[in-house]
Amino acid sequence: MQGSPRSVSELDLSPIPGKRYWSTDREWREEFIYFLLVDRFHDGRERRPSPSRGAPPPERLKRFCGGTIRGITKRLDYIQGLGCTSVWLSPVFENEGAPDPSSSSYHGYAIRNFLKIDPRFGTKEDLVELVDEAHRRGMRVILDAVANHSADVFSYKDGDPRYFAEEARRHELGSWRDDEHPVPVELRNPDFFGRFGQIRAWGWDAFPETQWGDFFSLKGFYNEEDETGIAMQQVLIDAYRYWIREADVDGFRMDAVKHMGEIAVARFCQAMREYAYSLGKRDFFLFGELVAGDAAINRYAGPNTPCQKSDRTIFYGLESVLDFPLFWVLPGVIKGFDAPGGLFARYEALRERALSRGELGRFLVTFVDNHDQIGQNWKRRFAAGAFDGQVIAAVGYLICALGTPCVYYGTEQGFGGEGNADEAIREPMFDLDDPAVDRLDQDGAIYRAIAAIAAVHRSCPALRFGRMYFRETSSDAATFRLPASQPCTLAFSRILAREEALVAYNTSTTERRAECVIVDATLNAPGGRFRFRFGREGEVAVEEAAGARFVRLDLGPMEFVILERVG
Repeated sequence: MQGSPRSVSELDLSPIPGKRYWSTDREWREEFIYFLLVDRFHDGRERRPSPSRGAPPPERLKRFCGGTIRGITKRLDYIQGLGCTSVWLSPVFENEGAPDPSSSSYHGYAIRNFLKIDPRFGTKEDLVELVDEAHRRGMRVILDAVANHSADVFSYKDGDPRYFAEEARRHELGSWRDDEHPVPVELRNPDFFGRFGQIRAWGWDAFPETQWGDFFSLKGFYNEEDETGIAMQQVLIDAYRYWIREADVDGFRMDAVKHMGEIAVARFCQAMREYAYSLGKRDFFLFGELVAGDAAINRYAGPNTPCQKSDRTIFYGLESVLDFPLFWVLPGVIKGFDAPGGLFARYEALRERALSRGELGRFLVTFVDNHDQIGQNWKRRFAAGAFDGQVIAAVGYLICALGTPCVYYGTEQGFGGEGNADEAIREPMFDLDDPAVDRLDQDGAIYRAIAAIAAVHRSCPALRFGRMYFRETSSDAATFRLPASQPCTLAFSRILAREEALVAYNTSTTERRAECVIVDATLNAPGGRFRFRFGREGEVAVEEAAGARFVRLDLGPMEFVILERVG
């Protein structure tokens, strides 16, 4: 095994001789993504599954737990069995403190060597093996790409910490933390870093601080549009191209895109997409972490992406972004805490973003759980204090609604971590005390239900490509309206040509009987039928009253059902 390169001048970016790079015609909105923290998923030992949902105390989770890339490869059957078609990994490149497992950089976002796999996770060969095995199964692999900052690779001359100054003054670099990093060695240029000091508490959304400042002690790169900034960006572009070439990965989730700068994001995305095409890889997926509302999303993803930067028109090049506006409203509706009006309004805000209501699914990666919950002082997994039926409904909603659904590891096992630190929601999927036990239980109710819903999604084109409409309901077949309060029946249809799929969920902890739910009047005549695809068996008839066409549903407490038009 050769040593890892240390300079971009050493990289061979031509296609590997004789290799056929993997590609698929499956659209990204057809995917079901499984997001995991490499250190927390599996350590590769032979273990037996246990349904326990307990977790070690947060203090124990502030350091490496032992998860590896090979552990993921050995458990791909578990991820695929859930119905997931893509795996998104937290950053795998060498972080500060390597190889010491007692350091706190287990999450992967403090990269000091962009050309080497962190030895605590494994080797380059391990990553290649994982991607190859995923491809054999028809699954895609996405890597987390950090191009906004590096690890804490240097100190400031006047001492640490340094903070962003009102006059946006650059601080002088004092010394590198060690003689070996950062890598590529081209990054050992003080001018390749912004050196403006840390973003202050009130500066995360204030330009220029949000783009120029450091992420806490992590050191922000100089991403400006001048000779130095472009040269720095090219170093990272070549580093990430190297991993497409070597490992045949299928996409990057870009960390902290709103902090990079518009032109830097556009340049990175275009370079990755063009390079992937040159290798024969179609539809290389680039989606971003954008903790913002729809006004910002409209600029970054979808067809309305151009913006003006000085006298230039910029296209960001991201296919999609994480749908934080949905994350902020959906959990409360599913759990019956919040009236559904905010959820309906969230979709109304999307109307200007696509040519049709079905195309909206291309531009958003949807989720109800994630690994850091930015901006929340109290971290809380969706399943914390929730019933299994609510967890099933939440993930089922994501799978059936517009967007590319993404499940955060452990949600399918009902993990309910909560606390005032990130570690509270980063529980390991393997027992730290018993080397024979893990939490990869494929017989659990939540896991089996999600797998069944995902199977319906794969077999029903309307759920993958269709337009989406929330449906009015009625308890008396006379007055139909969208629900305005809780509890309620939350229902929507996905329509593709003459196909209609109907999704309904009872948010109540008690049953709702003979709930009338509107269906499309142009597709469904009285006497037509809808067949249950998930939740129940049999069919229900289309009825007509008060000028409306509808079906009657009996829904148990927190019951989630999917029906499909017959004929």
